[in-house]
Amino acid sequence: MVLDDLGTSLRSSLDKLQGKSRLSESDVEEIVKEIQRSLLSADVDVSLVMELSDSIKSRALEEEPPGGTTAKDHVLRIVYEEMVELVGDSTELPLKNQTILLAGLQGSGKTTSAAKMAWWFSKKGLRPAVIQTDTFRPGAYDQAKQMCERAEVEFYGDPDNDDPVDIARTGLEETADADVHIVDTAGRHALEDDLIDEIEEIEGVVDPDRSLLVLDAAIGQGAKEQARQFEASIGIEGVMITKLDGTAKGGGALTAVNETDSSIAFLGTGETVQDIERFEPSGFISRLLGMGDLKQLSERVERAMQETQEEDDDWDPEDMLQGEFTLKDMKRQMDAMNKMGPLDQVMDMIPGLGGGMMDELPDDAMDVTQDRMRRFERIMDSMTEEELENPRVIGQSRVERIARGSGTDEETIQQLLEQHSMMEETIGQFQGMGEGDMQRMMKKMGGEGGGGLGDMMGGGKGPF
Repeated sequence: MVLDDLGTSLRSSLDKLQGKSRLSESDVEEIVKEIQRSLLSADVDVSLVMELSDSIKSRALEEEPPGGTTAKDHVLRIVYEEMVELVGDSTELPLKNQTILLAGLQGSGKTTSAAKMAWWFSKKGLRPAVIQTDTFRPGAYDQAKQMCERAEVEFYGDPDNDDPVDIARTGLEETADADVHIVDTAGRHALEDDLIDEIEEIEGVVDPDRSLLVLDAAIGQGAKEQARQFEASIGIEGVMITKLDGTAKGGGALTAVNETDSSIAFLGTGETVQDIERFEPSGFISRLLGMGDLKQLSERVERAMQETQEEDDDWDPEDMLQGEFTLKDMKRQMDAMNKMGPLDQVMDMIPGLGGGMMDELPDDAMDVTQDRMRRFERIMDSMTEEELENPRVIGQSRVERIARGSGTDEETIQQLLEQHSMMEETIGQFQGMGEGDMQRMMKKMGGEGGGGLGDMMGGGKGPF
């Protein structure tokens, strides 16, 4: 999850208010100290921590909780609102012609981020182009070219030219038809004078509409000085936080946003070009506190379904509600789920399934789940067309053949068939139902009861 350690620590602090209906001053003092420790451990700047905790303390003591609201929910709402205020608005990125300059130290993820941003703009209907000006780092040109090929976006670079300013100038000319130009610059291991001089020259040539600072989520307290120097040099309108799929604390990136008086533009959440999120303050903090993020979830579902349909023109999800639910349909659903990104990220977006519930799971729970789904896919890849269309024909002899072909065991094949049967039964209940019944079935498909995502992940015992 995004800033997972911070989210876990904050939720643990708030759990200490469980069961209380009223807050005493000592309760507030204790919870504020816990929140301070959580934020400082996540590398959030001390001045920001004190400002935030003072606001939480005064509001918790002065504001009267709405009727029927528990002490925990009251403080949770205050923490949520104050943290949304802390991270600020999302960087303005109009969907129109523009030039974006990327800055940051070596290893921050600029080259990958350039391709990710280009992919994001392409999905919004614009034609982006990435211009690679990094002549300092060996392999920068090849990496950028490969990433842009995966993103299916236009790319310009010149491995035979050692003048980054000339590459930037020529790149703009060669990609003049593009709507959005994303200019990737060289980084160094530290903020050296030649890095600052070079990026200032490039800025003078490309005249960007906005400059974005790319920061590794693990940067920690060093973010403050880095942000200050880039701000003084070229001006920073927004920040992209990268590598949030790891164990990074991430608080330093929040500090950088405050230091440059800017905002967060994007979040990098994985290694592929699709692993990018437009930053939305309310959803970001909601996930952090275990409250889910339905907007981001909806966008991922829509994108995944669209990509799955583009790969298989014959498939229409609505057909599942009209006829039989086959193993082919089940495999397409699993393909769509894979396109939504890492399972732990998806779970964090579902209210009631992320946050505290995720904290209680074994560390390898997501790995076990992903392994189970991969085995299901191998099994279906070993089936004949007849078996995929009509699973009822699969008897013992076929199970034995499929087990040999897929390199799995017969028990796992039986689990797959049982899972399909439950999903088929659940989907069958959608037919002819009204809106209220449909919502209840969607909830059931999400993990309650049988035949849903929860059963696929844990064998029919709740969400896992």
